[in-house]
Amino acid sequence: MSHTPEPRDEAATDNVQPVNAEGVDEVAAEPNRRLYSGWQWLLFGILAIAYSLFHLVSLNVYPLETWSFRILHIAGALILGFGFYAGTRFADDDSQRSATWMRWLSYALLVPALYALVRVVLMQQEMSAGAMRIAPEIEAWHFGYPLILATVAGILLSWGYRQVQHRLSPADLVLMICAMAVAGYLLVMFNSPLRASTGTSFAPMGISYAAIAGSLLILELTRRVAGLALVIISAIFLGYVFAGPHLPGFLGYPGLSIGRFFSQVYTDAGILGPTTAVSSTYIILFIIFAAFLQASKVGDYFVNFAFAAAGRARGGPAKVSIFASGLMGMINGTSAGNVVSTGSLTIPLMKKVGYPARSAGAIEAAASTGGQIMPPIMGAGAFIMAEVTGIPYTEIAVAALIPAILYFLSIYCMVDFEAARKGMRGMRSDEIPKFRRLVKQVYLFAPIIILIAALFMGYSVIRAGTLATASAAVVSWLSPNKMGIRAILQALQLAGSMSIQIIAVCACAGLIVGVIALTGVGARFSSLLLGLAGVSQLLALFFAMCISILLGMGMPTTAAYAVAASVVAPGLIEIGIQPLVAHFFVFYFAVVSAITPPVALASYAAAGISGDRAMGTSVASFKIGLAAFIVPFMFFYSPAMLMEGSWMQILRVGVTATLGIVLLSATVQAWFFGPVKAWQRIVMLIGALCMIYGGLITDVAGLAIGIALFLLQRGRHDGGTRSVASG
Repeated sequence: MSHTPEPRDEAATDNVQPVNAEGVDEVAAEPNRRLYSGWQWLLFGILAIAYSLFHLVSLNVYPLETWSFRILHIAGALILGFGFYAGTRFADDDSQRSATWMRWLSYALLVPALYALVRVVLMQQEMSAGAMRIAPEIEAWHFGYPLILATVAGILLSWGYRQVQHRLSPADLVLMICAMAVAGYLLVMFNSPLRASTGTSFAPMGISYAAIAGSLLILELTRRVAGLALVIISAIFLGYVFAGPHLPGFLGYPGLSIGRFFSQVYTDAGILGPTTAVSSTYIILFIIFAAFLQASKVGDYFVNFAFAAAGRARGGPAKVSIFASGLMGMINGTSAGNVVSTGSLTIPLMKKVGYPARSAGAIEAAASTGGQIMPPIMGAGAFIMAEVTGIPYTEIAVAALIPAILYFLSIYCMVDFEAARKGMRGMRSDEIPKFRRLVKQVYLFAPIIILIAALFMGYSVIRAGTLATASAAVVSWLSPNKMGIRAILQALQLAGSMSIQIIAVCACAGLIVGVIALTGVGARFSSLLLGLAGVSQLLALFFAMCISILLGMGMPTTAAYAVAASVVAPGLIEIGIQPLVAHFFVFYFAVVSAITPPVALASYAAAGISGDRAMGTSVASFKIGLAAFIVPFMFFYSPAMLMEGSWMQILRVGVTATLGIVLLSATVQAWFFGPVKAWQRIVMLIGALCMIYGGLITDVAGLAIGIALFLLQRGRHDGGTRSVASG
């Protein structure tokens, strides 16, 4: 029996204060993040500023040799990372501090670490004097062994070394010096004729020692800033290098020695490869851009603008969450980070207008995950896609437009139908910022517009990003948050510290990519997909989806896509799928792993704010983001979805897919223009899938089903209205 939902009592919400987003741009300090004071605060602030300026100068004014630039890029992130992030939680008081013997042992490790660094200087002088190579015993006993001893012991000690939050531990100082020694040695050797010997039996063993120590440092920093998931996956891949020759079937391979593998993994075949190429150029540049936007409080404006634009609609805060997360997604590169920045404001407001804690958290998680697929920036994954495929970044941004619209439309419809079913209200005009006031500051969108315009005018991504960053500082002078020299330095310092996580993750993903490239395991997955495609292409795509989600679970988007693109995308291309379609397919599932149970980083972050159970929130966010699991299959059946084809094809597919997404949302929420019965939901699902499929006959069938259900719903609604009036 149909019913008209009763409006919620507004008197209970009379005490709600007008929303004014503040602090959205503030970066929350992680539990293991050091907060310095005094001279240490000044020192690490200068280091972070210098790190950001190094990239701006190298990218725009004085370019360095590629490998040298990437080595310094990773080394800088390691030094800053071990300075800012502790290996364990901090001591609450003096009684919880580490034992004296641990402190003295940490100081003792400075001896081999400094000795290895000094030997690098001496080796550089020897090579400059004309030496062809360094004696193997010198490399082993005077560089390699001391370096690895200091690295391994320093990491182990840092796991148990507890100290106050505002002081650097000696164990981490050891790791910082080891990072300098690794970078120094690699710079010396890779700028000599010995660079050509990597991956052969003629390679100096010192390269392998440096690569082993460097890989351990990258894994440890990744553990500190991104958790254990990526580290465990990396360890499995590294284990495969040496266990692979003993494995049966398609996983077996001839094998590599420690020397040959590690002399090559710290080159452009692995750690210095595509992931670091992107993090050292596009990603670091857009992090600096984001830091400038944050310094001028543009994030606050984005969220307030979303409240003014969508707050009055039914279920207003949930729709604000969608718009705000999409806008913040352009300047925030992680799903979980997006949840924390906007969700702390939108989730409590959603609960106030009637959304259960679980729905509020799930909506925010799904919307924030969508920020990763929102053009023009699309998180870091799009830049890696451009680097790997060779497809211009502007083409990728254009191709992402329709899928992003479909994803956010799906979430919007899910939210709207749920609000209608539960009779939720919108926010009153006195509860939201005044749109007239915000329109006067619409110029704050100028940096984003300049970025898009520069890209489509043919400027390189680096030049466009630099122009947009400069424009953010200029535009701030028209707002209350003017950026002077101090604010610019603070933005550069913020960018240096913000970049640590993503650079560590990219370097760690590069380690996995190196294993895949050097062992050939990616080609084995390709042959497996080829075999499945012989049975059914849909089965091969389903298997590729499962592998992409599995590889992405618990990992940031960038790393998830980089790994999945190395393992899965070549196989999809092998079975005849266009490279752009194959990489978008993998990219989407790498992104939605953030809301896929059981390991869903974005959902877990939202659950922490909403107060609901993490698993329940991840299941609910999976349901709300269901379109993201269907849209990639649409790429395969309708390449026009990615702007591949004539304008008529693109228009037809876009319109019918939009209607299909609306029907799918209505099916999930059991509400169209009123309550939907069980048999109607089944018919509605069939109609949705017909229109999502993209064929002409299926589109007509889906439209017929949609129109019939619409007329049925409207007829029941009108009949119910007349009966009420006559009564």
